[in-house]
Amino acid sequence: MSGATTRGAGTLPGDPPPEGAPPGGRRALAVWGIGVSVYFVAVIFRTSLGVAGLDAADRFDVGASALSTFSILQLLVYAGMQIPVGLLVDRLGTKKVLSLGAVLFTLGQLGFALSPSYGMALAARALLGCGDAMTFISVLRLGTRWFPARRGPLVGQMAGLIGMAGNLVSTLVLARLLHGVGWTQAFAGSSLAGVVVLVLVLLFLKDHPEGHEPEPVPHQGADYVRRQIAASWREPGTRLGLWVHFTTQFPAMVFLLLWGMPFLVEAQGLSRAAAGELLTLVVLANMAVGLVYGQVVARHHGARLPLALGTVGATALLWAVTLAWPEDRAPMWLLIVLCAVLGACGPASMIGFDFARPANPPERQGTASGITNMGGFVASMTTLFTIGVLLDTTGDDYTVAFSAVFVLQALGVTQILRLRGRAVRRERERLVASRVETVHVPA
Repeated sequence: MSGATTRGAGTLPGDPPPEGAPPGGRRALAVWGIGVSVYFVAVIFRTSLGVAGLDAADRFDVGASALSTFSILQLLVYAGMQIPVGLLVDRLGTKKVLSLGAVLFTLGQLGFALSPSYGMALAARALLGCGDAMTFISVLRLGTRWFPARRGPLVGQMAGLIGMAGNLVSTLVLARLLHGVGWTQAFAGSSLAGVVVLVLVLLFLKDHPEGHEPEPVPHQGADYVRRQIAASWREPGTRLGLWVHFTTQFPAMVFLLLWGMPFLVEAQGLSRAAAGELLTLVVLANMAVGLVYGQVVARHHGARLPLALGTVGATALLWAVTLAWPEDRAPMWLLIVLCAVLGACGPASMIGFDFARPANPPERQGTASGITNMGGFVASMTTLFTIGVLLDTTGDDYTVAFSAVFVLQALGVTQILRLRGRAVRRERERLVASRVETVHVPA
């Protein structure tokens, strides 16, 4: 009779679960579902400005640059919080961090509803971004604690898919409320969803299954923080994950978060209703592609980079054709194809976590995920600002403004190609070492 111990970081999705792995099952699904519901509501609040951009410009009497500042500040706070949140999740656990996040993003959404001035509205969006930043990393950590590693890619994609369903609620429900009951009632009413998920977390969420408690981490102050960040960053898989996330996520994020509606209405001459339908198509395509990408990566680990780079290439091609269309406005069929391809950006960005996850042991998963998650939001923030400035500078020339997308894609692809060899080699070495170093101890 013997016992065995293995290193969780060396387990890849296609491997059988090691002894002592989380059990999964219905209870895991129920607990994980509570965590994902918090992320779902956070995405509704995050993307609510995407359907209210034109209304916000009128309400606060601001131009394109000032309007983009709402989303830029929100994403700046979000991106800046990723590493601290990762450290907090590793240290305090999921329940405490998710609870704090729900409180903050609910207060931010309510504050945005009641803000009488541009400055107060900015502060509310910053508070919302701070709370939002605490959700996704916590959900990823919850998945690694409750499900076997082989389920990691699918669980991650499902979390992203459910988050996009929150975007769908913004597009379909909040937009109608906004034009039906008005600004204050729509945003204040939606903030009640934050209260509901906060209650669910406090009453029912657990950090881990019984018998799978993580080893306690002694408080080590600043040295512990530096070691966690440095050890995660040294892994090529973490850096590759960051750049995959950077390069794939931002085109759809920028489109959905702020500039899609103005582009479709002002540059393409569509009605708000037609533009809303195209934004909905992006979300629906995201959900469909997420299911496919999750299954493919779970079964074929080598498909990660081809899927990510293929998505970047398809996105760049469709944007180039749309912006270079010889007539003043692109045909509807081309806009439909563009929006369908943009729907693949979110699922492709999730592949970044599939590089960072096997590169780091369980006690660094939160920190590594935080580093990875910064990528797409830094790119989105940069592009949101650049497009706003270029629109103001060029007199609302969307062709010039949206060309900023290609610059960031080129930067990201360069870094992905630079890091991919080292990351793959390191991942193989870690996997072999974890199998060879399995320790058999006589009973």
